[in-house]
Amino acid sequence: MLDTPEIHPIFHGAPDSTEFRKLRKRLVRETRDAIETYGMVTPGDRWLVCLSGGKDSYTLLAVLIELQWRGLLPVELLACNLDQGQPGFPATVLPDFLAANGIPHRIEYQDTYSIVTDKVPSTKTYCALCSRLRRGHLYRIAREEGCRAIVLGHHRDDIIETFLLNLFHGGKLAAMPPKLLNDEGDVYVMRPLAHVAEADCDRFARAMGYPIIPCDLCGSQDGLQRAQIKRMVDEWEARSPGRRQIIFRALTQVNPSHLLDPALFDFRGL
Repeated sequence: MLDTPEIHPIFHGAPDSTEFRKLRKRLVRETRDAIETYGMVTPGDRWLVCLSGGKDSYTLLAVLIELQWRGLLPVELLACNLDQGQPGFPATVLPDFLAANGIPHRIEYQDTYSIVTDKVPSTKTYCALCSRLRRGHLYRIAREEGCRAIVLGHHRDDIIETFLLNLFHGGKLAAMPPKLLNDEGDVYVMRPLAHVAEADCDRFARAMGYPIIPCDLCGSQDGLQRAQIKRMVDEWEARSPGRRQIIFRALTQVNPSHLLDPALFDFRGL
């Protein structure tokens, strides 16, 4: 087991293997690259790091803590879990984990589950309303805690899937922005894992043995469009390895003159 001063204590107990060390360093490198590429940091800011209990948010928190510990992330981190009142939610898991690792945190209880299940028919997906309610509370908490940014664990695959969802179902070219300023202009939404593959988050969380909490509210519903997109991309990747990275690279190399939106390129002026 790893037990050296070369890493933050949050990584102690991790597998003592070359493979894991490479994985950890890759996660740190790719996260730092996204933070620098998209100008996420203003020194002295405070970030509200949203922790759902899933593999992605655990990975996000651990990597940000290491970057901060190494002096590469000059911001204050406050972990936050929003307990949305889902039946069977293990309310003590995250507080115990955060306290055991000495991580500053806030646990907020808001029963959005009852609102969602009351307003949305059981034949429909809960994701949209659930997300809106959750985001509203997170903005409020960020303001109450003096946080300049809400930091989410969305990774590269989430961005790709959102792009394809918008393409096939929304009729527009749009994905998840790595950095977004809210309409009020007082809180940013950051996605530092924008360059990180979901598979790496999964391998990391499994290796660390994090107490994963599944999303029983949304994940229990069949036929979600996102799940269909995910299966489609998985099939592409199986047939043509590297497909995800190619799609992601395309999102970073946009040529407006070769699309059809006159608001982005002055075709009339040619």
